[in-house]
Order: sequence, then structure tokens, then C-alpha cells
Amino acid sequence: MAARKKRRGSPAPPRASEAEPEDAGGGNDEALDEPENALEDSGIVADDADDADGSDGSEAGDDPRDGDEDREPDSTALDDSDEPEPRSDAAPRSIARYDVLEAYMREVQRHPLLSPEDEHGLAVEYSKTGSVDLAARLVTANLRLVVKIAYEYRRAYRNIMDLVQEGNIGLMQAVKRYDPYRGVKLSSYAAWWIRAYMLRFILNNWRLVKIGTTQAQRRLFFNLSKEKAKLTAMGIEPTSEEIAKRLNVDESEVIEMDRRLARSDASLDTPVKDGEARSTSRLELLPSGNDAPDTVAENAEIEQLLKVELDAFRKTLSGKDIVIFDKRLVADEPLTLQELGDEFGVSRERVRQLEARLTGKLRDYLKKTLGDAVGVG
Repeated sequence: MAARKKRRGSPAPPRASEAEPEDAGGGNDEALDEPENALEDSGIVADDADDADGSDGSEAGDDPRDGDEDREPDSTALDDSDEPEPRSDAAPRSIARYDVLEAYMREVQRHPLLSPEDEHGLAVEYSKTGSVDLAARLVTANLRLVVKIAYEYRRAYRNIMDLVQEGNIGLMQAVKRYDPYRGVKLSSYAAWWIRAYMLRFILNNWRLVKIGTTQAQRRLFFNLSKEKAKLTAMGIEPTSEEIAKRLNVDESEVIEMDRRLARSDASLDTPVKDGEARSTSRLELLPSGNDAPDTVAENAEIEQLLKVELDAFRKTLSGKDIVIFDKRLVADEPLTLQELGDEFGVSRERVRQLEARLTGKLRDYLKKTLGDAVGVG
């Protein structure tokens, strides 16, 4: 008698986490805000991060066979020789992606927020004592602010946790330099430092080769694409002249930055094909920094002629002129005028006059023998 196998239910599919953060890897072509933008509010985007409980969607008492409770068992389903299959109590567990930002938000929310009165009191106490514990309390209470600001630049840099790390460094600098007697909230003051550190990190890591080093280039880096989109929306053609006028930079810098942003980094070892269909690297196509062979030969010949003429000119000298020539004009490490003056027993001004007269004689001599090929200063 054929035995009918017992029906087995499949476990319920896992629920998606309700606190899944937005994708931080948006396109890189969206322009960034200028760091002078004021902080709109001190809330946090990911405040619902601890709503995610990691549940797989099934309660502890759920049985996947509950749908079969009303079925009458068939007395002929099993005979004495058939044994029921063993039932595993452990339901299969789904493999979920570990979200670093979500885990970080859970840790951040362990630190309670401070009321304005408590924050001011801690800041005043820290300015007097410099206690590390007080500074850590002020920093940890504002970690949510760093994540909120990092979300504003999530389309500019793929790894939002890198931005959070840089923003945390800016937050620590803000706490260190904060003056509680100026009537400004710590969060408002710290937002400038946080943005500055994030923007500097984005600018330095946008590409392998830096594309913004001056103040004007940094302004164009963050606002060029945004200004183009704004002018297009207004029905104005986004020319380089118009953008330069609005951003208060030179038109040549707008053209140069537009070219830099349009191109990607290229390795010098990348093979390229020349006219003869041979594969050569870009490094081999760069102009050499050395002089041409004909220039090297010309300089060597002039140097040899000059050496011969200097030896001949020395033979025409006598007395102090020979000493000045050897120790001042042609020496690798010439003596000072004062040292020669002490050697001759005269003033340094007298040595300068003797050197000037000797230099004039040398110039006239070389002009007669070599023409204008060699100049003597």
C-alpha cells in the first residue's frame, strides 16, 4: 500500500527592513552646495534606524503546517512499516546584507541628546577645565548631526561612511574651538566645521589627480554644474562668460574646469596606437625634458673653448688679480669680500673695486676672442 507523504509547509519569506537607508551611491554629476550654506535644521534623516528589528517575519509559535489543521487524517495513509519523516524545529534562516550605516546609527542612538541648557552648561565647564570626558559627551550628543549633513552629499561620494568619519573629525574640532559665551548653538557652529571637512575630503578624493587647488577652482568644482542647470532652467544659455560673471571668476578658469570635469583620469602607461599601428604608451609620447643632442654638443664645445680662454687670460694677470680670479671668479665656493679683504689687509670695498676692474678686463678679453657667444656678468 502506497504511503502518502506528510505535507510540509514552506517558511514565510523574510520582511524587508523598514529602516533601509537611501542609496548613498548616486551619480557624481550633481553639483554640490557651497559650504557657506546655513544649516537648515539639526534633525536626523535616519532617526528610524532602530525600528529595524532583524525579524524574519515568522512568530516564535508559527507552524508552517497550520493550513492543514482542518484536514481529517486518512487512516490508510500509513501502515505499520512506514515511519513519519523527522521534522526539523529550526526554520531556514535568510541571508541578509549587513548595513554598516544602520549598525552605526544604532550605536549613535545609544547616546542621548542634550537639552540646550545642559549643552551650554557642559560647554562652559569644558571651556574652563578642558576635560576630555566633557568633550566626549558634547561630541557623542551631536553625532546624528554629522550623519544628516553627510546625507546631503551622498550623491557626490559613494561611501557615505567616509563622509561621516571626516565629519566627526570636524565635529571634534568644533567642540574644541566652541565659545559658549557668544550665544550660538553648538550644532549651528559645528555644522560649518563638519561641512568643511566633508567638502575637503570630497575634493581631495574626487579623482586620483586633484582638479581644484585654488579658491576659484574649488568654487567652480562645487557650483559649475549647478549653475549650468540653473541658467538652463531660466532659459539662459550657460556660456562660460555668463557663468564666470555669476561665480565671480575668470572665464578662462571656467573653461579649464569644464574640461577637467568632462575628462577622466588617464594612465600614462595606457597603450595607444600610433600611425604605424604599433602599441605605445602615453609616457613614450611625452616630450623629453633633456636637451636635444645638438644643443648638448654645442654647450660642451663652448664650455671647452671658455676653459681654454680663461686659462690664457689668467696668464696675463699678476698680484692680487690672480688671487681674486682664483678665489672669487672661477672658484666653486668663492670667498667673501670680507675674507679677501682680511687676507690683503684692505677693506671689503677695496676688494669689490678690484673685482669689478678684473671683471671688466675679462669681459673685454672674451669679447675679442669669442665674440658674443659667452657673457660675463
